[in-house]
Amino acid sequence: MQVKSLVAVAGGGLVERRSFLRKGLSLGSLAVAADALHAESKPSAPIGDQLPRPMKTPGGGDAPYGLPTVHESKVVRTESRTAGFSVWRSPLQAQRGIITPSGLHFATHHNGVPDITPENHSLMIHGLVDRPLKFDIESLQRYPMVSRIHFLECAGNSAANALSITALDQSLGELAGEVSCSEWTGIPLSYLFREAGVKDKGAWVIAEGADAGSHARSLPMSAVLKDGFLALYQNGERLRASQGYPMRLFMPGWEGNVNVKWLHRLEVVDGPAFTKDESGLYSQVLSNGQIERFAFHMEVKSVITHPSGTQQMPQAHGFYEISGLAWSGRGSIAKVEVSTDGGQSWALANLHGPVLDRAFTRFSIPWQWNGKKAVLMSRATDTTGRVQPTRQSWKARYAAHSFNHYNAIQAWAVGKNGRVENTYA
Repeated sequence: MQVKSLVAVAGGGLVERRSFLRKGLSLGSLAVAADALHAESKPSAPIGDQLPRPMKTPGGGDAPYGLPTVHESKVVRTESRTAGFSVWRSPLQAQRGIITPSGLHFATHHNGVPDITPENHSLMIHGLVDRPLKFDIESLQRYPMVSRIHFLECAGNSAANALSITALDQSLGELAGEVSCSEWTGIPLSYLFREAGVKDKGAWVIAEGADAGSHARSLPMSAVLKDGFLALYQNGERLRASQGYPMRLFMPGWEGNVNVKWLHRLEVVDGPAFTKDESGLYSQVLSNGQIERFAFHMEVKSVITHPSGTQQMPQAHGFYEISGLAWSGRGSIAKVEVSTDGGQSWALANLHGPVLDRAFTRFSIPWQWNGKKAVLMSRATDTTGRVQPTRQSWKARYAAHSFNHYNAIQAWAVGKNGRVENTYA
């Protein structure tokens, strides 16, 4: 009787959230009642014998720098190495909320992680400026700082889904874990460039890192002055080495490699430099053969984090919360739609606050699974009106070998046995 009173919002068992919460509370109370009845049927025992082990003896000590519990040791990043690249992917399937712990933040390294002594590191601003400047870490600490929550995504995130003919049976982290979201704190670059005095011809900036490959990218000066900042802190502490310690460039919503790590030089120039890092690997080829250069923004995207790839549904059928993350490099998330019947019908998911500009947004919707095969999908729309495309439409736009900026709808196939697998729909 309770199930019948739930309000359906789409096919495949998606239900209206408020009706689920009203009935879900009574469903949950049945489990509590069953446990209580089971406990009453057991013979009585002394109270001390009924206490769990941790309540009988004092616990262990803490540490100067807190670490995750050993019981969560399986929640780690996964690494892959390709053509000299080292890629560490965030386990999105284990994340709840919108902030990625610093130790689980994805990282892509072209030339390894340099060991930089902060006392010996400096930032130089030169080129088409009135006053070339050089800053050490101590002097930068005197400037006003801002804190902003933003996602960061590798241009090549989800490359496997873009390139593989068949859908790979992998976890969400393995497929799309080159994206994370943190609170970044640092100095707006407009402060530093205003002090240096940019000449009229200074239309671009070349940002270069102090790594072995001198990773460098060209950025339009107008965009840098509007949004760019020098990140010194992540999630309230100094940057991790793999995130660019002691400083990195941060451009909210732009592809990851533009956010140059271990930043040591900003050269103001009159045009892009077409560096090795932007002329080859990070140029996108369209299906008509044209090349799309300087496609900085990451597009609107969403993924269902649970249930997701390689996970096992704990019961054969019943009520579940479908939840996931959505983000866009062009604004905030306006809505997320969810389908459990392979895209035949869609329902609006609930957006959990805060819904921030160019940051992860958590979404969810209740689902009454009937135990039959299902295909779960999410489709995000951002505040500019851009809608997450299907895989077919994305592939039609780009050349067969293209994979950067892949933002197509991610689909998960749920089998009768409750196992969840990556699929193309």
